[in-house]
Amino acid sequence: MSKKSIIIEPDPILRKKSESLEKVDSNVRKLMDDMLETMYEAPGIGLAAVQVGILKRLIVIDISKEEQKRDPIFLANPTFTYKSKDTSVYEEGCLSLPGHFAEIERPAECHVKFINYNGEQEEIKAKGLLATCIQHEVDHLNGVLFIDYLSKLKKDMIIKKLKKHKKEMNKIIL
Repeated sequence: MSKKSIIIEPDPILRKKSESLEKVDSNVRKLMDDMLETMYEAPGIGLAAVQVGILKRLIVIDISKEEQKRDPIFLANPTFTYKSKDTSVYEEGCLSLPGHFAEIERPAECHVKFINYNGEQEEIKAKGLLATCIQHEVDHLNGVLFIDYLSKLKKDMIIKKLKKHKKEMNKIIL
């Protein structure tokens, strides 16, 4: 496994729509493993392939709390089959928007079909934090970030701070 670099907003790739995978093979499983390692090290609970510069419909998620009891979920080509009308609000952050958080309202429950790590079709019925995380990551696959749910003023302020942060990170220190 090898850690990947996480792309930070603003970056045009984060606004592009990801393409479906034809199949889950050994190359895709290697990418899934690399994404999982990257997510754990960041640390985060979800990561979409676009966040490491790969425009494929691929997500890794692990909302478990303890390192010894890790429970990763690998979702290739996720598609929603149901979203509840009831909503819930979670404070969301994003590995591509480091240090920024906002309360976002989303459907409280969702069902999603996908291809798992072994290349098999599967469906999850998710509630709570898992439902929020899946929706957040699928948004990434469609070029949408959680800040897109905020007012223009809040969104612009966050992007301005991230641009400044990126400039600071790119300075050469001698």
